[in-house]
Amino acid sequence: MKQNIEELRKKYMDNPPEGMTSKDIRLMSEDELLDMNYFLNDDELDDDFGEEGFYIF
Repeated sequence: MKQNIEELRKKYMDNPPEGMTSKDIRLMSEDELLDMNYFLNDDELDDDFGEEGFYIF
């Protein structure tokens, strides 16, 4: 799993999210990095339920 985290770190250091710098990414803990990755990719994990709104039938 260490290798995956280092790949993520490199990915975000090469192209940091808006409002962050490569230094910010380098100083993040493994948990912070994984959390950031989860929230940045949360849309990809959704199953499109309620995409147009929430309805009660």
